[in-house]
Amino acid sequence: MNKAAIIVNPNAGNKQLVENINEVVRKLEEKYSEVIVHQTQDVGDGGSFLTKIAGEVDLVIGAGGDGTIHELVNALCPLEKRPLFAILPGGTCNDFSRAIGMNQNPFKAVDQILEHKVEQLDVGHCNANYFLNFWGIGLITQVSTNIDSQFKDKFGRLSYYLSAAQTLKNYNPFQLEIESPDFTYQGEAAMLIVGNGPFTGGIKAFFPDTDIQDGKFDILIVKEPSLRLIWDTIQSKMLNQNPANDDIQYYKTSRLKVNTAPDQLIDCDGERNVHTPAELVNLEKYLSVIVGNFPV
Repeated sequence: MNKAAIIVNPNAGNKQLVENINEVVRKLEEKYSEVIVHQTQDVGDGGSFLTKIAGEVDLVIGAGGDGTIHELVNALCPLEKRPLFAILPGGTCNDFSRAIGMNQNPFKAVDQILEHKVEQLDVGHCNANYFLNFWGIGLITQVSTNIDSQFKDKFGRLSYYLSAAQTLKNYNPFQLEIESPDFTYQGEAAMLIVGNGPFTGGIKAFFPDTDIQDGKFDILIVKEPSLRLIWDTIQSKMLNQNPANDDIQYYKTSRLKVNTAPDQLIDCDGERNVHTPAELVNLEKYLSVIVGNFPV
């Protein structure tokens, strides 16, 4: 068996990828005897197709943005026998493709896939969901919820930060309780981010030096909803420094239980459909993925 499948989202931000998918197929046929292309139509369609053909192919390639990749990973991870996974970036931020060093030009990323450099990468698991990049509650969820889709298409990554400024005007902290083998926390918070990958909104915002193969999450707790505080956090992490502020706390752990009052909407790799409480586990080196210039 020497087969590959491309699952492509025709509504992803990079229209050139969809319009030139035949060029991608021709390149892949240099290595694979058969290349199947499936264009998704509705939410869940890509995951259903992956589950159906997983036992028949050696490689599944997700072609789209972070939402597409999240859907496919959640179909792939529960399988007992999983084909190799790869990503052709086609969205606005493409956070996890950046984390594994894939060229953001999808046609150059095809060449990286053909080089076939494989790594075993960590995957986050929360209740019934898997995630590659981040899990968050509080301000980060409100920011992503408040982004207008047309605004996002026009301004891309900038839309996340403009939305943050607007969200802070009407945001109230919540009560947070965390239990883990490595630390505990109980008190007020504006935001909790559990990071597996280094990128948020297309930049190395909070965890620039995270390791996607160490079996550990990076934990960020922000106590006060201040745009200046969040910006200082981003700048400090870009310089590999810890910001000198008592309102920010960092930890690392392989598992944690999260309770909040009131319940908080969870942002899991950009998908928002469940609420706290939650239990998170890092599945160390769980998924075989073709990477590019890795580690980044």
